[in-house]
Amino acid sequence: MDTGEANEALSAWAALPGADLVRKGLHDLVLGEESNESLLVEIGASRLGQLGFEIERSPRESPAHQLFLRLAEEDPRRAHSRYNALLRRLVSFHHAARCVR
Repeated sequence: MDTGEANEALSAWAALPGADLVRKGLHDLVLGEESNESLLVEIGASRLGQLGFEIERSPRESPAHQLFLRLAEEDPRRAHSRYNALLRRLVSFHHAARCVR
């Protein structure tokens, strides 16, 4: 699925939980920007690939670790709960998208 198809699929899935994170993450990856959302999309690349999204892997060794470090820099006391919440939203998107596919 190319970027145009990915945007079309995301438009169809805009109401699904986590779609906002996936859309921003895909956009940031295309721009080469490291954001919480782009790292989250990298974490879920294999599952998103099952939905037809083509996600180029970055040279980062561990996007999960990088995401946690970013969250810890923003708010050390809430980093763990924010990290888990982001992962839950990604999983929710994947499950919901599989159901409506």
